[in-house]
Amino acid sequence: MSEHISKQFDAELEAARARVLLMAGLVEEQFTDAMDVLSTNDADLIAKVHHNEQRVNALQLEIDDACMHIIARRQPAASDLRMVLTINKAINDLERIGDKATKITNRAQKLYESGRINLPRFPELRHLADLALAMLRKSLDGFARLDPTVSVEVARADQQVDDEYRALQRQLITFMMEDPRTISTSLDIIEIAKAIERVGDHAKNISEYVIYLVKGKDVRHSDLETLEREARG
Repeated sequence: MSEHISKQFDAELEAARARVLLMAGLVEEQFTDAMDVLSTNDADLIAKVHHNEQRVNALQLEIDDACMHIIARRQPAASDLRMVLTINKAINDLERIGDKATKITNRAQKLYESGRINLPRFPELRHLADLALAMLRKSLDGFARLDPTVSVEVARADQQVDDEYRALQRQLITFMMEDPRTISTSLDIIEIAKAIERVGDHAKNISEYVIYLVKGKDVRHSDLETLEREARG
């Protein structure tokens, strides 16, 4: 009987983890589609982003409910409890990434509707998005494989995203100073860039949760040296 219960518990944990990866796939799709909306204003893609937003929100509630039931029924301890807590934290970050994708889509629509879609610094925006997407994929790969070492690569990439976001922000501020007619468009672009930068932050959070899951160490707010020591130690 004890072995049977243990197998059921393992199956419940694995099912919850699989749902996280399903949610992650939808969020990744949302973000990719949002960036494509920025360059195409495709109505079908806009509808798809908003539809996936609803699916992501529903999955968050579903997985959160499953985690609460696991805790209530199974009273997990040690690594099993860390798995439940990691799942719960990860889905919150994934949901917020979905929110950022929706925000990018809405800003893109606003730019097209106002006839201001001649985007300054669009290649830089696209590059920033590619970096953030790579961070997200690496973090999710680390979660899927229970590999904490990817967090070091993700943290380094996050520094690059932050640096490039600040550089883009400075460029756009200069752009506005030189030509006040571009202020409205540039402010929208800065908002889009900030949303992309936040996607990177959430991806970094997910990679840090994997260290907590595997090593039992909370590395939030740690410097890169500490993170590397805990991930590889």
